[in-house]
Amino acid sequence: MEQDFGLFLKRLRESKGLTLSQLASGAGISGSQISRIENGLRGVPKPATLRKIAEAMDVPYEELMEHAGYLRENEQMAESIPEWATGKDKRDFKRMLEDDGELMFDGIPLNKEDKQRIKDVLTGLFWEAKQMNKRNPAYKKGKSED
Repeated sequence: MEQDFGLFLKRLRESKGLTLSQLASGAGISGSQISRIENGLRGVPKPATLRKIAEAMDVPYEELMEHAGYLRENEQMAESIPEWATGKDKRDFKRMLEDDGELMFDGIPLNKEDKQRIKDVLTGLFWEAKQMNKRNPAYKKGKSED
């Protein structure tokens, strides 16, 4: 995904007639960061960085989000939401998954596949806990019914 997005970004930048320096200056990020993105040496940028790049190139933010894979991930996430989930449940779930912190194990950053497996497990656990919470109000307070 990183190389695909990088190539897309490079072609888009070139089609707009922008140099690396011009894009970097317009987006307020370093030229070396853009170069690493375009060459697939850096992961897909965070949405906030994509917004800066989109504004600097005068392209729709959603277009960059789609090519970066964010919109497809959100569609897949929506498919995993149970029918009984309320609006508040969905907001809680979205907040849980939006934490952009680096995921590591034993001091080593996890790759994209490992991160996805962790998200899948967390998704299942999250909805299981929410459902238990709804069925058993005492569970919500940390008490068990004997």
